[in-house]
Amino acid sequence: MLTVNEVFFSIQGEGTRAGRPSLFLRLTGCPLRCVWCDTAYAFHEGQKRDEAELLAELRRYPTRLLCLTGGEPLAQPAAFAFVTRLADDGWEVVIETSGHVATTPLDPRATVILDVKTPGSGETHRMEWTNLDRLRTRDEAKFVIDGRADYEWSRDVVQKRRLA
Repeated sequence: MLTVNEVFFSIQGEGTRAGRPSLFLRLTGCPLRCVWCDTAYAFHEGQKRDEAELLAELRRYPTRLLCLTGGEPLAQPAAFAFVTRLADDGWEVVIETSGHVATTPLDPRATVILDVKTPGSGETHRMEWTNLDRLRTRDEAKFVIDGRADYEWSRDVVQKRRLA
């Protein structure tokens, strides 16, 4: 069972998949409280969904690109097995994660979009920094920047971690 906030079909607006039709599966819950969060409604709103029934619903959409997002989708332990189930079913799975939860158990067929928490977010101290060490060439790091100090901090992280 997963607690699902919403399922919607749209055009991916960020990253290397920008412009592609994408199905978004937003899971409920997030332990972080970033100051600029635009999905606070996903902290608590949602319904428990049977995974087989949810997968049947997802198959009805005209895309095989799925963005698993939240809140923080990996805060639900069942999300890891569901990602494997999606990949087994032929989905291209992209996970938008805050970086708070270790990505180690993720199916290697999934792509990670890691939102590195800058100081302006108020949540830098909650980052699971080893997630950056696990990024592969097809994964992406995302930095939401709140001014010059966040930019310089982000630039230093990219250089020190060799993310570019």
